[in-house]
Amino acid sequence: MKRANVSACLGVFLLFFAMSLPGRAQSWSFTGSMQQARMYFTATLLNNGQVLVVGGTYRGTFVQYGLTSAELYNPASGTFSTTGSLNTGRYGHSATLLNNGKVLIAGGTNSTTGALSSAELYDPVAGTFSMTGSLSCACGFSATLLANGMVLFTGGINGSTALTTAELYNPTTGTFGLTGNLNVARAGPSSTLLGNGKVLVAGGVYYTGTSPNLVPNYLASAELYDPTTGTFTLTGSLNTARTSETTTLLPNGNVLLAGGQNAGANGGYLSSAELYNPATGKFTNTGSLNTPRILHTAHLLSSGKVLIVAGNHFGPLASTELYDPASGTFSNAASLNTPRQGHASALLTNGQVLAAGGNNARGGKTGWLASAELYH
Repeated sequence: MKRANVSACLGVFLLFFAMSLPGRAQSWSFTGSMQQARMYFTATLLNNGQVLVVGGTYRGTFVQYGLTSAELYNPASGTFSTTGSLNTGRYGHSATLLNNGKVLIAGGTNSTTGALSSAELYDPVAGTFSMTGSLSCACGFSATLLANGMVLFTGGINGSTALTTAELYNPTTGTFGLTGNLNVARAGPSSTLLGNGKVLVAGGVYYTGTSPNLVPNYLASAELYDPTTGTFTLTGSLNTARTSETTTLLPNGNVLLAGGQNAGANGGYLSSAELYNPATGKFTNTGSLNTPRILHTAHLLSSGKVLIVAGNHFGPLASTELYDPASGTFSNAASLNTPRQGHASALLTNGQVLAAGGNNARGGKTGWLASAELYH
């Protein structure tokens, strides 16, 4: 970093030198590895700056779905250490940091009992998990922490039936209760807490036909949940129907929805992105990703840009991209050292991004990752 007393000439030289070396301005470097290789897990930044890694799946010489193990990543030491274990192994669950500092782990599935309606609380002080109330819907929902401290669970799927139900978790009572219904049944929707306290629920999918010939129908509709009334109202529609997109609340109050999948050409992988404006209730197209992707993650950086990390496009990706709200464009960023899909990532308090686990193979019994990397 340039010191205050370094001459302007030398400063310009150092800047030119740094820009002339690929990866110096931004890069990914390996950090400590997890104790357990896993994918489809959650990574949650705790109030103490550590990252809680929970559950997921692992496939070695045998299939072991629904891991009970959990780990803590310490940015100071760059290492992972084991912590308490889940009471029920699960993957595809949600993880929400509550206002009291505990983490709510809800739903998901495993290979033994299938979809799980149970929920657990992780206590960072004790390092243990304890059971709490149960959901009505077990999987395919979205989870959002509300301004009042409750957690909203929206939509989901029961067998092959998409749901209109929504429910609230009350940390004070440790119970779930139903709230107003969605106007459109949807599984796999995205949800984002807006600056006005309402929640944007967008996209998703529902199925028609009968098993095993189910046909997915991708949704462009979107709704707003009002915590004061407990009701959903329709808002503007997406320009492109999608599910499995990432959503990021921008500093100006708009929401960036990027990538995802629908029934379109080339496997339905999407490079398109849209902005939702809460003031107008409308979606507008913005720049396109350089690589279509699903199973990616997204984080708002201190620069105001959004980092899109890895994912899948006919195979695991190592590429990452930066979205610039000022120009409305995506640019390629530094690539990961290892392609990853089904990974988890977390924005650390020091501004770095941790990406861990996932899978880097197209199939088979290999490719599950324990490695982790940091974005600088």
